[in-house]
Amino acid sequence: MNKPLIAAALSGAFAIAAHAQSSVTLYGLIDAGITYTNNQGGHSAWQETSGSVNGSRWGLRGAEDLGGGLKAIFVLESGFGINNGALKQDGRLFGRQAFVGLTAEQYGSLTLGRQYDSVADYLAPLALTGTQYGGTQFAHPFDNDNLNTSFRINNAVKYQSANYGGFRFGGLYGFSNSTGFANNRAYSVGAAYSYAGFDVAAAYLQLNNDVNALALATTDPGAVAGDWTFAAARQRTWGAGVGYTYGPATAGFVFTQTRLDDTQAISAAASGVTGGITGLSGSTRFNNYEVNGRYALTPSWSLAAAYTYTDGRLAGASPSWNQFSLQTAYALSKRTDVYLQGEYQRVSADGLAIGASINGLGGASSTDRQVGVTAGLRHRF
Repeated sequence: MNKPLIAAALSGAFAIAAHAQSSVTLYGLIDAGITYTNNQGGHSAWQETSGSVNGSRWGLRGAEDLGGGLKAIFVLESGFGINNGALKQDGRLFGRQAFVGLTAEQYGSLTLGRQYDSVADYLAPLALTGTQYGGTQFAHPFDNDNLNTSFRINNAVKYQSANYGGFRFGGLYGFSNSTGFANNRAYSVGAAYSYAGFDVAAAYLQLNNDVNALALATTDPGAVAGDWTFAAARQRTWGAGVGYTYGPATAGFVFTQTRLDDTQAISAAASGVTGGITGLSGSTRFNNYEVNGRYALTPSWSLAAAYTYTDGRLAGASPSWNQFSLQTAYALSKRTDVYLQGEYQRVSADGLAIGASINGLGGASSTDRQVGVTAGLRHRF
């Protein structure tokens, strides 16, 4: 073999090896459906919807092998509405996730950017609102505990451990990125353990001076801005859950509590009320109790159901919510499935001017009850 041919062969081998050490993957999910609501502002509604279960998104995921079990990683993920093509997450290009970092097989990962908090990472998978078996419309009132990730954390540094015999843990800190160091910063911690069909998890999230003036909702550079749920001086959310899987059946229970100091408003997106619910004051509390289960009738056909009871303290009143949710889904392939799901919510408003409002339907009921039914199609790529 002559020297030029040897050189060409070696060059090709090195190119293949270099390519094998790094990768970039394009991925996504599209969730489109037709939704009927019995009451939105006093009228029934038929709507084409996006993300009734899982928010439509596309993204880029990459990794580079640095040797010795160490990798550089990144994720850029954009949320959009399939019904109109508009960007979600307050119009951000990569509003769902945007981070870069390092990961090691033995020690876990350290990442920087816009990321999910520990409640979403560890506790949400035990509640149907945090999974493909219910998602957006199964969320607790106003998604007050962020199990359905109504917001992400900006300016975040996050550590997630490796899996140590089924035990995982992690934490996050979101900088305010302003001279007022404590204003609009966030931190969270969480852990989960899996063994012999049992899953347990617990997590805590705190937003300090979250959005303590409504003007900060879109202009503040802090940990939560633009896609805020509550305007309050401080938000503290904690919870725990347990699940058990036996063969094709899974059952679970999740409890969460959210406390707000100096509450001012609930956003329009979270409340389903045009302009949001404003003029609030004092402290606010939500206790959420969710019982859920799912069953695989066949490898392709699943059933899932949840009941959530929420008791609250809001604007000096004691409202409560009851929501029943049911979903059935059938997989046409590994990447495509169809689903049918429905929700019924009833609110005891205790004198407050609020109606029932199922998350993601786009409008609150003019009465204390609301029903939503969605038939949809999901495709993953």
